[in-house]
Amino acid sequence: MADRYLHLTGTAPGRFLTRRLGLPQPERLRRWTVGTPTLEGPLLHLTAGRSALRGTLAPVLAATGLKVTEHAERPAGIVVDATGITTAAGLGDVHAALHPVVRSLSTGGRVVVLGTPPSPDDHHQAAAQQALEGFVRSLGKEIGRGATVQLLRIAPGAAASAESTLRFLLSPRSAYVSGQVIELTAAAPGPVDDWVVPLAGRTALVTGAARGIGASVASVLARDGARVICLDVPQAEEELIRTADRLGATALPLDITAPDAAARIAGAAPEGLDVLVHNAGITRDRRLANMPAERWASVVEVNLDSVLRTTDALLDAGTVNRGGRIVATASIAGIAGNNGQTNYAASKAGIIGLVRSLAPRAAAEHDVTVNAVAPGFIETKMTAAVPLLIREAGRRMNSLSQGGLPIDVAETTAWFAQPASSAVNGQVVRVCGQSLLGA
Repeated sequence: MADRYLHLTGTAPGRFLTRRLGLPQPERLRRWTVGTPTLEGPLLHLTAGRSALRGTLAPVLAATGLKVTEHAERPAGIVVDATGITTAAGLGDVHAALHPVVRSLSTGGRVVVLGTPPSPDDHHQAAAQQALEGFVRSLGKEIGRGATVQLLRIAPGAAASAESTLRFLLSPRSAYVSGQVIELTAAAPGPVDDWVVPLAGRTALVTGAARGIGASVASVLARDGARVICLDVPQAEEELIRTADRLGATALPLDITAPDAAARIAGAAPEGLDVLVHNAGITRDRRLANMPAERWASVVEVNLDSVLRTTDALLDAGTVNRGGRIVATASIAGIAGNNGQTNYAASKAGIIGLVRSLAPRAAAEHDVTVNAVAPGFIETKMTAAVPLLIREAGRRMNSLSQGGLPIDVAETTAWFAQPASSAVNGQVVRVCGQSLLGA
């Protein structure tokens, strides 16, 4: 469903009226297209204090495709290297770096602050680096004009592992991702022969792929070069086949909760899977006092238990190839909760627990990363059926004052899926325009 308010604020009378009434003025977001694959304008590289990445960061920034400079009147992006901040007093250097230039950022621009993991052995360094998280989340809520702000924590000596993440954060692909804290491990990035099709030669399976977010994820993975298997319940077979045919993909009608689901997935991918995307999910909303056991059980079974069971089986069987990627779909509801969704929120919070626990072991034992996307209000057929006032509240209650699109979730999933994203592991990234609810 079209966002009529967003259209209104894009007109001169609409801008005048909403400004006079003090209403939100969302900026139409610029997303990736073939004709506009990068941000338009230079990348301003600033350093707050002394850098822990001296000499290693410059070539990584250059690889983003943006012209890197230390002076620009209207930068499309700003990267602030704050990896050397180790004291509370040093935080003043972050203010000194950004204060003179933040107003000059282009509409729809990107700010990425680089930090390091807080040290368990140095509480002064830990305090200073943790302070950057509060700074970034707050700046993201006030910067406006469709701009986004992120914190990327890079361990000293691991700058080369940041290329795929910086390419994503400093591009139109991350239009609806803001206020996020992403930590990178020191894992060496896998090779990418062609950044136009970084998933070339890789096989991906997407559950819940017949429509909505799942279909968009399948589409973006196919666009990026993957051979895609689209899975959905047999009841959606006709729509599933249409989606698969459109993408040149394979359709696999299958109930993910079936006892033999993992075996059938393995049979559909005889050479193994390089990317496994758990997107299938259902809602059965009702307040707990009115929720019968079967409504609770069905949501937990589809959204969480089947993910746990299938993931375990596919890893144990070696169906997920070494160097593979597992991406699960959580939700802002699993972080902040939702009225009438105790079952759904519990299942999505469970996904977050799965990712944080499994990620380090899957990397060590199988050379597989495990991450999650946590969508906020995304414009789908399901949200179009939400009552008007609730729908409008969902759209406006984020820093970008608008709903996201399925492709925003898909682009984030594709970043996780890239061979070069080996250092991105155990992360839960909210695709919510920085929701005003939740952490």
